[in-house]
Amino acid sequence: MPLQIRLPKPYDRLKPRLDSMQEECGVFGIYCNGSGINAAEAAYYGLFSLQHRGQESAGIAISRGGRIDCHKEMGLVSGRFCEGLAGLGGSNLAIGHVRYSTTGDSLLANAQPVVIDTPAGQIALAHNGNIINAKELRAELEQEGIAFQTTVDSEVIAALIAKYSGSGLIEGITKASERMKGSYALVLMTRDGLYGVRDPKGMRPLALGRIDSAYVLASESCAFDTIGAEFVRDVRPGEIVVAEGHGLKSHQATHAAETALCIFEYVYFARPDSDIDGISVHRARERAGELLAISSPADVDVVAAVPDSAMPAAMGYARQAGLPLTIALSKNRYTGRTFIEPSQDKRERGVSLKLSALKRNVRSKRVLLVDDSIVRGTTSKYIVEMLRTAGAKEVHLRISSPPVTSPCYFGIDTSSHEQLIGANHSVEEIRKFIGADSLCYLSMEDLYSTVECAACNFCAGCFSGKYPEDVAERMKCGRKNCLNK
Repeated sequence: MPLQIRLPKPYDRLKPRLDSMQEECGVFGIYCNGSGINAAEAAYYGLFSLQHRGQESAGIAISRGGRIDCHKEMGLVSGRFCEGLAGLGGSNLAIGHVRYSTTGDSLLANAQPVVIDTPAGQIALAHNGNIINAKELRAELEQEGIAFQTTVDSEVIAALIAKYSGSGLIEGITKASERMKGSYALVLMTRDGLYGVRDPKGMRPLALGRIDSAYVLASESCAFDTIGAEFVRDVRPGEIVVAEGHGLKSHQATHAAETALCIFEYVYFARPDSDIDGISVHRARERAGELLAISSPADVDVVAAVPDSAMPAAMGYARQAGLPLTIALSKNRYTGRTFIEPSQDKRERGVSLKLSALKRNVRSKRVLLVDDSIVRGTTSKYIVEMLRTAGAKEVHLRISSPPVTSPCYFGIDTSSHEQLIGANHSVEEIRKFIGADSLCYLSMEDLYSTVECAACNFCAGCFSGKYPEDVAERMKCGRKNCLNK
């Protein structure tokens, strides 16, 4: 019997998915301290460099004239959003956010930053991650009379900080951190200060940079290069950094028994020119390819990558195996994120809009194709068929990560367990469904070898089903996004 892939349930029609891990969110903050830098402009360019982390909405908040102003738009930073920048000048303090929704609907009301009044004054907050006990915290706060304007867990975080900030914002953040379970990298601003907060396990990345006397916070260090800032260090798990007045202060809010940075940052999410917790993303991906070449060789003519995130792994594979590297697939740079309805023909049409085969490079050749992961398998199947139609004699698929067998509950939009092809089928069954001549994955042992000497330990729950927090109640839902719906 041919392998059958279950189609999404009706609720997935609300936000159709591609056959891949989807983006998280990106956060950015800058405190200029009279350095003459336009904070809003710097935030714009910083968000532009983090666009790969979220493409549903974007927002920038600034402090000006004793109050916080905020501009948000749906879509890309380079779209309508830039039109609102003219009204955000004249400030030396700004934070920004690009969003891919993992909780809450994709609506302008749910775009960030979130602005809220607290006993310590007005604050704006931008969040990357997912609070797994947000539903319970929200119910508690609503019973206390707090009215919510959005359906996102970021507003729950802001309200919780406000609740505990009677003696100051540091105390409010510290006590809120003790109540929250899950992942969060926060940038938060008052009228005159910038705060960066990382969850106690360090699940989501947050980097600190500097340009002259200005301090910068960002989800990835690549954002610093865009504005000419210098990387200083990663914010430590459980740390609060505060830029105000004429300096930077650090507070250790909470301590984690064991850190758990999301290892998928190195596999797919982060830009290759970023360094996270002491590890080069590009080098980690190259190393994955090298290890794949050692563990899973193939008698082929050329090596190629599924663009773009798998390119470093393909480079590593080709170099280690002594094989030529070619471009087998061309990517359309102007499609953006393509939202495809959950039917096979429309999903395939979406892939054809993004990718096309270079016939001259693959015709009559045995091609080894490297990709970073397989989620559903439907896109991989279509790509293999595309290469065969273009004349490839054989197509061997190598994946620079282990099989994705479990959903993520900490801020990555994976499919439900029943839709993960690696959770329900053997490697051989997947190979037959995709139509590849061979299929091999990177082992967990080799994956960890790619990030040796990192400053953090890792969460690899999507590969192992073992999570750094208790997610039993969430697993009963059968759907990660049930938190706020």
